[in-house]
Amino acid sequence: MSTKNLIFTILLVFIPISLAAHFLEWGELIVFITAALAILPLAAWMGEATEEIAVVVGPILGGFLNATFGNATELIIALVALRAGLIDVVKASITGSIIGNLLLVMGLSMLLGGLKYKEQSFESVVARVNASSMNLAVIAILLPTAMNYTSMGISETTIQNLSVAVAVVLILVYGLTLLFSMKTHAYLYDVGVADVEEEESREKPNLFLWIGVLLVCTLLVAFESELLVDTLEVATSKLGLTALFTGVILVPIIGNAAEHATAVTVAMKDKMDLSLSVAVGSSMQIALFVAPVLVIAGWFMGKPMDLGFQPFELVAVAVAVLIANSISSDGKSNWLEGTLLLAAYMVLGFAFYFHPVVN
Repeated sequence: MSTKNLIFTILLVFIPISLAAHFLEWGELIVFITAALAILPLAAWMGEATEEIAVVVGPILGGFLNATFGNATELIIALVALRAGLIDVVKASITGSIIGNLLLVMGLSMLLGGLKYKEQSFESVVARVNASSMNLAVIAILLPTAMNYTSMGISETTIQNLSVAVAVVLILVYGLTLLFSMKTHAYLYDVGVADVEEEESREKPNLFLWIGVLLVCTLLVAFESELLVDTLEVATSKLGLTALFTGVILVPIIGNAAEHATAVTVAMKDKMDLSLSVAVGSSMQIALFVAPVLVIAGWFMGKPMDLGFQPFELVAVAVAVLIANSISSDGKSNWLEGTLLLAAYMVLGFAFYFHPVVN
């Protein structure tokens, strides 16, 4: 068993601990911490189950499942927070997921991979396509935000209706990116897939077993997310953290820890194509699929969820996309470029930490 899997297996103990903390009323802070730690291994098992199911159902349907369930944990947490009316936390988690994947995960992957290998390469065409997709995501959240801050007396309903229309466009674009990567230009993405298949030349897994694992983990993540969200405001205030910092930094790390570990691990095996497909692909999924789904879900729930972000959040996303695109455009990476991405993430993290509470 690898060190990563061993750690996630040990963390499973926090599932019963979090339940005990909740029912025995050990306090909001303990419930929040234990629920967060319980979500980490569940997210890892959801990812493992999705990959095992993908082996059985084939590359096309498997790729679709990976693309759909890649950020399932974070989507569940966001939906629970949305239902609780924590709109600012939901928007902050979207911001944090994008900058976290582009700066923290890609940065760690390039740094640790670059320390082991002097220079690593990946498909530059894919990097440019991903860059264009992320530029679209920035435009998509820029326009509702700009309309909100440049038009006097604009109603909340108007912003939400605009956001729903933009969300539909983004979901369509996301579908087209899947068509591009899995059908018309699948050969550009075959490098990482081939490497994984070479490592995993074994018998096909039990489909029904892994479907069961996926369903059980999904239900447990939903329950743990309820505990996390219910105690979030009280717990974070006790820790001296704002809702903005919690949403941008803590929630994305909790929801994406398993994916982050995978991206870094494969980068250290000199498989940067696969590493970047995890890191950048996750950011694209958040921007083009998860955020639009949350907007549409908020519309059905009667919650004012829209794409009108705070200007500071928009600046953070634009900065992350700009530096990530500039570093990845040449199809090569080294440890210094990874350090630059991590430095950018730390600077943004400090900025969000010291950012005053907006009432």
